[in-house]
Amino acid sequence: MSPKKKEAPSFEGNIARLEEIVALLERGDTPLAGSLALFEEGTRLAAACTAMLDEAEQTVVKLQKGPDGEPVELPFQEEA
Repeated sequence: MSPKKKEAPSFEGNIARLEEIVALLERGDTPLAGSLALFEEGTRLAAACTAMLDEAEQTVVKLQKGPDGEPVELPFQEEA
């Protein structure tokens, strides 16, 4: 029997864990060493979420199509 491959956490799972970390840190009753560990974990999760969002953005850009039906890369428009 082969060991199960650990699945990468989803974006939503990472966000949920980040919310837990923020709540724990806001309570203020975590010892300093624990707070530092939570902060480090939160930093890693935030970076992973940013990477996932960047990848999703690139996918959307690639999937947009021009008037002739062929895919064209269009920049995202920033909301004002």
